[in-house]
Formats: sequence, structure tokens, C-alpha cells
Amino acid sequence: MSCLLVGAVAVALSSDRFTLEWTHSVEKVNWREEWIVNEAGLRLMKAAIKGSGAGMEPGPNARLEDGWWVWRPNQPPIPELVLASSGATPSAWRLCDGDDCRDIGAEPGEAITIKPCP
Repeated sequence: MSCLLVGAVAVALSSDRFTLEWTHSVEKVNWREEWIVNEAGLRLMKAAIKGSGAGMEPGPNARLEDGWWVWRPNQPPIPELVLASSGATPSAWRLCDGDDCRDIGAEPGEAITIKPCP
């Protein structure tokens, strides 16, 4: 089991993985990322986009699966993830732990930081 700090709220995860989903504010295209939480921080394991648009091209070696361009980014872990909370997007950020999902950042306000619990 892992723990994330989502803003000031601790969220217990049922495993060491979570999914982050959103709709791009300009292109209105769905995006999905799968993350792993470990001692090094947060690591992006898989990304998927439902289409493409300005600045939203699928990553290298992406393949089309059920209408989604899917790829595995090769990036080092990061200590935290900062999400804008403008309220201008057509949807909130959706953070899912298996089937348990919560919407964050739907209303305009401060950016939301996601990081492993200390």
C-alpha cells in the first residue's frame, strides 16, 4: 500500500499505482497517465491520448489501441507533480486508484501538488 499527498490531503492507495485522467483545455482530447509511487518519487509508466492536437502528439513508439495512442515514456522519477486548477478545462483532473476515483481541481484555485507521503 502507498500514500499520496494530494494538496493537503493524504490519500491511501490500494497499491503503488494510480491513474490520472483529464480532458485537454484547448483541444478537448482525453489524456490518461499511469503512475507508480516508490521511494524515488513518482514515475510515469504509461501515457495514452485519445487523439492528437497542438502540442499533444503521441510519444515515440506509440501504438494505436482501442482508439487511444499508447506509449511508455522513459523518464526518471520526479519528486512531485503540480497540476493547474484554472477551472477553464472541460473536466476536472480524475485521480483513480483501481476503481476508486476522485475528481480534483474542478474549480479555479491554487495549483494542486501530488507527491508521495513522507
